[in-house]
Amino acid sequence: MALHLGVLRSAAAAGLALALLIPAQAQETTGSVSGLPVPRFVSLKPSDTPLREGPSKDHRIKWLFKKEGVPVEIIAEFENWRRVRDSDGDDGWVFHSRLSGRRTAQINPRLKQPDLPLFARDSENAQVVARLQPGVIGNVEQCSGRWCRINGEGFEGWLQQDRLWGVYPGERIR
Repeated sequence: MALHLGVLRSAAAAGLALALLIPAQAQETTGSVSGLPVPRFVSLKPSDTPLREGPSKDHRIKWLFKKEGVPVEIIAEFENWRRVRDSDGDDGWVFHSRLSGRRTAQINPRLKQPDLPLFARDSENAQVVARLQPGVIGNVEQCSGRWCRINGEGFEGWLQQDRLWGVYPGERIR
C-alpha cells in the first residue's frame, strides 16, 4: 500500500509541476469571463486606447494605441479586463469595452518584402489589384485557410493568409 500511495503522490506532483510549466492561456480553451475562445483575435475600437501593466485603472499605462482597428490577440481575461498581445509581441491589459469583435489583420510587419501583391481572386495567377506594405491594416471579410479577402482605404482583394497578422494559420472566417 505504501508503494501505491508513493506512486500516486509522484504522479500528482508530476501533474502539478507540468500544470505550472504550461502557460495559463495554453491550458484554457475558453475565457473564464466571456466564455469565448482564448486566445482569439479582436481589434481596438477607439484610438487612444491605453495598454496597462495590470488589470485595473490603478496600474500604470505602458503606452497608448493611437489607431482604431489595430488587431490584437486576447491571451487572458480577468473580470472586465483583457490581456492582449500586439503584432510586436508586447502585451498588457485593456478594458473590455475598448475592444471590438470586428476582425482586422495587419500585413505582417516582420515580412522583409517591401510590398505585397493583393490579388483580384484567391490565386497567385490572378490580376494584382494593389500592392500593400508591411504594417497596413485591413478588415477581414473572409479566410479560406490559405487566403484571406481583406479591404481597407483604397484596396480590396485577396492575400495569402500566412502574410497576415490577426488571423491564425488555417483559420476559416466566413
